[in-house]
Amino acid sequence: MPAVDYHGHTTLITGASAGLGAEFARQLAARGSDLVLVARRRDRLEELATELREQHRIQVHVVEMDLATEHPGQALAAQVAQLGLHVTSLINNAGFATFGPFHQADPDRLRREIAVDVTAVADISRAFIDQLRTAGRGVLVNVASMAAYQPNPRMALYGATKAFVLSLTEALWEESRGTGLRVLALSPGATRTEFFDVVGTPQAAGGTRLASPVDVVRTALAALDRRNPPPSVIAGRMNRVMAFLARRLATRRQVIRAIGRLTAKGA
Repeated sequence: MPAVDYHGHTTLITGASAGLGAEFARQLAARGSDLVLVARRRDRLEELATELREQHRIQVHVVEMDLATEHPGQALAAQVAQLGLHVTSLINNAGFATFGPFHQADPDRLRREIAVDVTAVADISRAFIDQLRTAGRGVLVNVASMAAYQPNPRMALYGATKAFVLSLTEALWEESRGTGLRVLALSPGATRTEFFDVVGTPQAAGGTRLASPVDVVRTALAALDRRNPPPSVIAGRMNRVMAFLARRLATRRQVIRAIGRLTAKGA
């Protein structure tokens, strides 16, 4: 029996129109949670909402929003309040990357990347964490990345944003102990989603095997189902091995050079 009973929950998911966000929606719907799906592509959200309502007989609300706008947490909380909803769980999944040398990147794209990958995660977490803690039975999942564990040449800003997400979330895990709120940073490796379409090159994965979104989300939910959930989890056995080796058996210089050789394959 899962440790977290999602019946009676209302889970808000950002970046829910595709990829891991859509998969979180499907797996949480199957476990009984009502949903608030947030993304820019309303048509994709409505299609997913219809599917989940019909299959699982749950309530699904759709919020079209660009998280790169100012004060996304406040704006999102206001829309949720207008719907008369009380969010008990939150999945901060929205994010994207920029591939290529930092000095050649479009500054406007970099600013948008910071807004979505850093500012929105912090702002939305702050906007909802009080009600999550009050509910005392839900989850807060912030999607980080394997990129959080070391610098990433040619994806320098993305790695830095995910290091922020990992650090923030693990700190919130400690702050939330004893409240009933389960906090988790999820770090996938390269995953079979639209991520690399947005990046602009599938070679940004460095030739690594792409994981299934189904397996990545299962890893997160299984971690949350534990009697004493960890502050963070890496999806994929080989990813966990690589993170361990990078921390314990290699120098900082060696790790950075190795990641640089991998990302150079997509340059």
